[in-house]
Amino acid sequence: MRPVLIAVMAAVAMAASAPAASAGQVRDGAAIAPSQPAVTVTRDGDAWTAAYELDRDAPVWAFFRSALIQESRRSWRAAQWRVLTPGVVLERAGNYDILRTVDGGALPRSVRIAFTPRSENLEADYSVLAFTDGSVALPSGQFDVFPLASVGEAEAAPLDLNGYPLATGPAEVTWRDRAGPILFRGQRASEATAVQAETYVLFGEADMVESERLVTVIDPQLPPWISGATEDFAPRVADVYAARLGPGQTDRPTIMVSWAGPTSGMTSMGGSVLPGLIVMRFEGSGVVEPTARVLGAARWFIGHESAHFWLGQVVRYERARDAWITEGGADLMAIQALKSINPAYDARAELQKEIDDCIRLADEPVVEAAGRGEHRALYACGAVFGMVAEGAQRRATGGDWFDFLRPLIDASREDGVLTRAEWLDALDAVSGDPSLRRDMEMLLDEGSPQAGDIVAALFDRSGVAYSRDEDKVRLN
Repeated sequence: MRPVLIAVMAAVAMAASAPAASAGQVRDGAAIAPSQPAVTVTRDGDAWTAAYELDRDAPVWAFFRSALIQESRRSWRAAQWRVLTPGVVLERAGNYDILRTVDGGALPRSVRIAFTPRSENLEADYSVLAFTDGSVALPSGQFDVFPLASVGEAEAAPLDLNGYPLATGPAEVTWRDRAGPILFRGQRASEATAVQAETYVLFGEADMVESERLVTVIDPQLPPWISGATEDFAPRVADVYAARLGPGQTDRPTIMVSWAGPTSGMTSMGGSVLPGLIVMRFEGSGVVEPTARVLGAARWFIGHESAHFWLGQVVRYERARDAWITEGGADLMAIQALKSINPAYDARAELQKEIDDCIRLADEPVVEAAGRGEHRALYACGAVFGMVAEGAQRRATGGDWFDFLRPLIDASREDGVLTRAEWLDALDAVSGDPSLRRDMEMLLDEGSPQAGDIVAALFDRSGVAYSRDEDKVRLN
């Protein structure tokens, strides 16, 4: 989540939806590996603990989800987690938070950690949701760990672990609340156990309201207009996507919305999406009342997150560096869906922001933007590339972005992966112009101080109407 003036972050899950929870103990449908770490997460009043049972001896265990706090680019665990097991420390190594021993030996098989969950704005990752009634929703993936041979190996481990050799499977995680049932995958349960649950687990009494099209968990102090806008708009935008792209990952999502309070001078929206679930966090005096500007931004936000039930869940990218496919694509889906629902919506202004940000951030390789903390490049340049594909589609068939996208989604439904090569091959086929691919790959892999000229040339050759105003590329 990114709290700028109006901030939006979409973190895309890459696992299939799992079965709903039963009334008692719940076990995920995934096969359990013969050997894997296990962790029990327990809330006991204000005390939270994570008790690890590690499945092998290793001097270092790293946390898969180790995103930094956006504002400070520091580890969020450093301030929220405290190791209780003597001789074990938590620190940062390269891209990961790690556990290691003081003496360099193997960690004890049992490690206990106390933590105080707090909502932070993380770089392209899932954050804790804190509700004003004391309820807390934890992202399940933050407890997964993997073993490494040394701190040096941790420092060298890549940000994208796709294809990286891992010695063990993901952790089996159990969640418990001494005060009563938790909410897991839309149902209350005394406890839940799962592997790669890819969801949020709610501790506390926040109310769940079910309707034919939505399940909502809304902070009781949330400004009423936000919950009303969510319940009204989410089904409408989903209908647009289903009509244009076919079935999505779910037709009855759960939407979980927290409220961080009317902080003076702030207008902040953040959130993410997981299988069957959209989570959102609102904060600031600027969202207390439903101005036209804030309402429009909230709808765009819902549109972007909902788009990931198709582009991100039905199909996902192959490598983290290819997130421009899903993030920029979801931006463009949201802009076009809002325009179709409300013809007065200023789509051109939103598209201009995408162009401006892409040109500003593509002076360095777009595929390396996450490592620089410039995630916005993946959204903006992905949307610009989508505009080019739409221009080519319009010239070829009179179609639009959805017409370009649907065959890609349909062709990838079986394996669930939309690769960069497949996306660019489709562009080659519809445009008949391989130079479009060449220029996109230059921005992706190399970046350019002349990014504006390259974007203008892409628009020229694909038929996107624009004009030049000094160094700026202005959409007509």
